[in-house]
Amino acid sequence: MKINLPERNRIKKKQLIIYISIMAVCIICVIIAFYVQFYARIDLGRLVGMAREQEFGQKTEEQTDALETEFDQIFTNSLTNLEGQGENKKADDSKELVYVDMERKETKLNSYDIEVHIPKINIDSPVIDEYNQDIQSFIDKTNEVLESENRNIIYTVDYVANVQEDILSLMIRSNLKEGSNAQRVIIETYNYDLRNNKEISLEEVLAIEYVDKNEVQNKIDAKIAEEQKQVEDLKELGYNIYNRDTSSEQYKVENSKYFYLTDNVLYIIYPYGNENYTSEMDLVII
Repeated sequence: MKINLPERNRIKKKQLIIYISIMAVCIICVIIAFYVQFYARIDLGRLVGMAREQEFGQKTEEQTDALETEFDQIFTNSLTNLEGQGENKKADDSKELVYVDMERKETKLNSYDIEVHIPKINIDSPVIDEYNQDIQSFIDKTNEVLESENRNIIYTVDYVANVQEDILSLMIRSNLKEGSNAQRVIIETYNYDLRNNKEISLEEVLAIEYVDKNEVQNKIDAKIAEEQKQVEDLKELGYNIYNRDTSSEQYKVENSKYFYLTDNVLYIIYPYGNENYTSEMDLVII
């Protein structure tokens, strides 16, 4: 025998389906929002057509020149900014996210003149452990200099750190002059994604900041070509200047591992002193 349900019961079933559908959509939205907030770094404003003003890649030539001229001044031996999840990532709450691990200023006549400010990253992470182990080389070099005699060594180390877009960026610079050897400038950079607890690449930073990779590559190529042209001109005048191989793979965005992010400025650095006795380096500012 066929039983017909009252109309009101049919309506309740339809309402139930609607309610379930709404709840499913809400759950999906929450999941997407969580993913966007903590992992994907998608700008929701852009997704709904409310694009914010682009701050990267839009600098004038005058602004870029000024930033390059003032590059030496950014090494403050401190964490200049901390935003986002930095406070929650500390291994030791009593210390800053990046703090001075070794500080020494000393002069010994005819032997050495040193001034070092060497940092340590205060995060419990295998990646950070590797960073700190690498930074230890600056401490080892300092101790080596302190034990030296009659070598006329000048050695300095300074640094600057910043957290922006939940990216910890640390840059360390050392100047080394040993006897009659040419001055050597070494720059190391460490960039860590605080949201996802991993190292972050230049390509990933460009994607987060909505900067076109090809445009950056064109800026890099133009900068290196310009510097090499100046080298060739100076060589004709008898100067011995570090020679750049403009076809080198090191100038590809995906291979550019030295960069520092701060205050809506991205410094891409090619420090030739890392492998050679030279103070030459190239800066590409985005």
